[in-house]
Amino acid sequence: MSLSDPTATLMFAEAAEAAEVVARQFARNHAVMETLAASLRAAPPPFVVTCARGSSDHAATYGKYLLETQLGLVVASASPSVGSVYAAPLQLRGALFIVISQSGKSPDLLRNAEAAKAAGARVVALVNVEDSPLAQLADTVIPLHAGVEKSVAATKSYLASLSALLQLAAYWKQDSALRNALDLLPDAMREAWQCDWSAVTDGLVEANNLFVLGRGLGLGAAQEAALKFKETCSLHAEAYSSAEVKHGPMALVDRGFPVLAFAQPDETGAGTRAVAEEFTARGAKVWLAGAGGNLPVAAAPHPLCAPLLTVQSFYRAINALALRRGFNPDLPPHLNKVTETV
Repeated sequence: MSLSDPTATLMFAEAAEAAEVVARQFARNHAVMETLAASLRAAPPPFVVTCARGSSDHAATYGKYLLETQLGLVVASASPSVGSVYAAPLQLRGALFIVISQSGKSPDLLRNAEAAKAAGARVVALVNVEDSPLAQLADTVIPLHAGVEKSVAATKSYLASLSALLQLAAYWKQDSALRNALDLLPDAMREAWQCDWSAVTDGLVEANNLFVLGRGLGLGAAQEAALKFKETCSLHAEAYSSAEVKHGPMALVDRGFPVLAFAQPDETGAGTRAVAEEFTARGAKVWLAGAGGNLPVAAAPHPLCAPLLTVQSFYRAINALALRRGFNPDLPPHLNKVTETV
């Protein structure tokens, strides 16, 4: 692989497939989603619990805001250690327990799914490997249909996790506008892949640290971006809510400090833009994706789709940045594709 050719990496090729992955997933999962959504409407869970790690946990952050805003259900993130290390039983009877995993093999996720099922929860697995141990123990399996992902840096599987959650919400809520948006999403993702974020790539070649900001439905995208900066570029990045960053962390932001902000096209967007403007006034180096920003964004067919488009554009830029900084994004140091934590 040439470190001068950003199109030569597995990360580039796999991220570029995301639109096709999502289109395939929507088509193939139609029946299972209809059945699951109907049963959830017939017997609504009192609350929802998510369980995941890494990029999958950032997808769960998106799922939290998605289900809470669209269905009014409280969504909590389960700490895998509570079940796998402390072996503490939780009161989960009747709950919907959503486990998200690319491999479906991590022992801690498996133990928590088993414990949730034993406690009376309904376990739904969003998993890419359909014959994995996690898929075998789940009550309902929602395949990601991302295909083989060889790059250590997850891209298409992360976006497939978001789209699976989005399809579930649309079917569960019986939201015709959102279901129509699902049909338009793959083309919007193709447009997002072509957005030129080279300003971010050029501006962070010599950087040592940065903040990534998002809020609400965009917070998970910020978390995912911060992780990718660390694992592919050896660049220390911290993700914050654009509201939470004002409670202490903003003291670090001064002249030249890099900030990447994602403004959602919803009620949180104005607040994110205001923080970006404040940081710009201090002399910080700010890139803003969203209305009024200095990074191009694809038009979202529905506000709930926007995080997928933001991340798709970001993946192309971060792949190029890793190479510019002398790293192979497919093989980050000290990392493996499948992380099996206990």
